[in-house]
Amino acid sequence: MIPTLAWTPEGVRFIDQTKLPLEESYVLATTYEQVADVIVTMVVRGAPAIGVSAAYGVALGALRTQAATTQQFAPDFDRICARLASTRPTAVNLFWAIDRMKRLFANLVASGATLVQIQERILAEAHAMYQEDIAACKAMGAFGAALLPDKGAGEPADSSFSAGSIGVLTHCNAGALATCGYGTALGVIRSAVEQGKRIQVFADETRPFLQGARLTAWELMADHIPTTVICDNMAASLMRAGHIQAVVVGADRIAANGDVANKIGTYNVAILAHEHGIPFYVAAPWSTIDLATATGEAIPIEERPQIEVTHHAGKQLTPNGVGIRNPAFDVTPAKYVTAIVTERGVLRAPYGDSLQQMNRTAK
Repeated sequence: MIPTLAWTPEGVRFIDQTKLPLEESYVLATTYEQVADVIVTMVVRGAPAIGVSAAYGVALGALRTQAATTQQFAPDFDRICARLASTRPTAVNLFWAIDRMKRLFANLVASGATLVQIQERILAEAHAMYQEDIAACKAMGAFGAALLPDKGAGEPADSSFSAGSIGVLTHCNAGALATCGYGTALGVIRSAVEQGKRIQVFADETRPFLQGARLTAWELMADHIPTTVICDNMAASLMRAGHIQAVVVGADRIAANGDVANKIGTYNVAILAHEHGIPFYVAAPWSTIDLATATGEAIPIEERPQIEVTHHAGKQLTPNGVGIRNPAFDVTPAKYVTAIVTERGVLRAPYGDSLQQMNRTAK
């Protein structure tokens, strides 16, 4: 299991995803402000990992407070939650985790808990979220693996792969690095491999931050799962050639109607898959489902710094003064989604009905 983040007596230890794949180094956040910075700078990224990181940020803030009583801590708690909530707007897991901490805090205050008891319970809740995330990834991995075919079609795209492998395209990184372990979309792939299916992964490079080329390829190679990195504009050609039998991606927010916000470029892949008759699967924990947001039109899309597009590895690639857009996410309409895989099971269209039904069943 790749140690995306871990609680230590000193603070939260994060693998620095901005340095991968060439350097495996770690960042220690000892305050909630540092956790917020780690999220903003994408040292840690991926909706589930961001949510748990925020939970640990709240725990750090609680443990480091100068307040002596619950009443004195209350305004500190509000500031901590507000700072962490301001980091990245699209991934709903961030707000899910913070809201969960807010409900816990309110219940503890109402019950007359001491500040020490509140600190202990908040940290315990963050630990619980961490373990729940790993369990959710493994559960959705098993559900999703069953959707992948047993045998691929056509000749292998590369002599290092055997004929009959299942070609699976993924975009961005929805793996162990985007979660507390195992992964969402890559959890589906890992589970399929564990079941004995021969998987050949095609990883879109995922411009401009290159999560596919840097992160997905790195962690799948560490697991000895055959992986080929392709440029984002190569997917259609490989689909037409018959090398891809399924697409599996993660999500940062799923609206009540099944519209999916994920890394920029996912919408392109979904349209291509639809055109070529290839199933397009979305794997995400239930905490990514946002039933309060009716459609994808209402999902806030984060605009990242221009330098992520203008520069690479410290080198400028574009002319001075040229206009730059850098939306970090796009929204794939539900009509292009073959199925949504969660730890509770697989959902099919119409998603407005199936999401509500699964929500009622869980309650």
